[in-house]
Amino acid sequence: MSLNNTPSADRLHIAFFGKRNAGKSSVVNAVTGQDLAIVSDTLGTTTDPVSKAMELLPLGPVVIIDTPGIDDEGELGTLRVKKSYQVLNKTDAAILVIDAQNGISEEDHALIERFRKKNIPYIIAYNKSDISSSHICKENEILVSAKTGENINELKERIAAIAKGQENTKTIVSHMLEKEDVVVLVVPIDESAPKGRLILPQQQTIRDLLDHNCIAVVTQDTELPAALCSLGKKPKLVITDSQAFARVSKNTPDDILLTSFSILFANYKGNLRLAVEGVKMIDKLQNGDKILISEGCTHHRQCGDIGTVKLPDLLKKYTGKTNLDFEWSSGTGFPDDLSQYKLVIHCGGCMLNEREMKYRLKCAQDDGIPITNYGTAIAFMNGILKRSLAIFPDIADILG
Repeated sequence: MSLNNTPSADRLHIAFFGKRNAGKSSVVNAVTGQDLAIVSDTLGTTTDPVSKAMELLPLGPVVIIDTPGIDDEGELGTLRVKKSYQVLNKTDAAILVIDAQNGISEEDHALIERFRKKNIPYIIAYNKSDISSSHICKENEILVSAKTGENINELKERIAAIAKGQENTKTIVSHMLEKEDVVVLVVPIDESAPKGRLILPQQQTIRDLLDHNCIAVVTQDTELPAALCSLGKKPKLVITDSQAFARVSKNTPDDILLTSFSILFANYKGNLRLAVEGVKMIDKLQNGDKILISEGCTHHRQCGDIGTVKLPDLLKKYTGKTNLDFEWSSGTGFPDDLSQYKLVIHCGGCMLNEREMKYRLKCAQDDGIPITNYGTAIAFMNGILKRSLAIFPDIADILG
């Protein structure tokens, strides 16, 4: 991925919903100016959510999502409807497409209620206005025709208007630094590192530093002592991959701030205070307790994978409980019910947009289940969490 491309997780997610054959996919294609969605007169043509990262003027970089019909039937249809509702967890702005000939239905009303409950700004687009245009539109409604293009440009303008202000305007780390501060980024190259590239959090953090005129120095953990000695100016901060936390802490002088990519992303995408509160549960774990380890991506797991191997091994060693019960989730497969778990440990969420990450945190809060993240947990178990939070003075106070 080019450092100049906006990652999908940092793009606004614009989702289109509607009943089968309301013309939802046709409206998606008209708005995007592309054949993004398959169009057919056959009911249920869209069987899975279809996502496309693109530029949508006047809004900018977005992810457009076309969803299955919310009135699908049968066993498979029920699963498709469930997938459509799952898309709501990452939707920044929603467009409900309704057939102007048939009007609003019970399923449409139920979906609108979901929009409101989740505080998702939405527009109701009455399609096929070339056939029926008698509907009197309210403030957040519009008559359109995917066939003739009527009001499609106005719909795009309205989408931009309701989506504006939904963006994550925070930075990853640069807001805590000054111009020309030196930051050392520790990037281990081991069997789990992707060949020939850096992982997304590393890319994004480097770009954030460069965009705000900081000096970024990148090295492996094995070369960290040499890198620190070679610098003519003392670094303000060292950021490390969480897996190397213990080694990097030993080799980083106490007067240099230290944290990890994962902890930075817990603050950038989610709720770092919640992660720090949740990590205390590790000291209370007992044999037989069930722990969910969740990742937002679906990467190919390799030998020594952090989520399935290193983190469980570290938890067993730290707690002395060898019969902890681990379960895993990845990608969009986050459980609806977390009540069976004693603790949830989540990745940094670099592949999830802010809304979906915060949805997952809220699921844990609603079920009363402590939730933390990889970097916070690893720093805690290595006895360096307080040091790792020194760059966040409003958070460090939680630990006393």
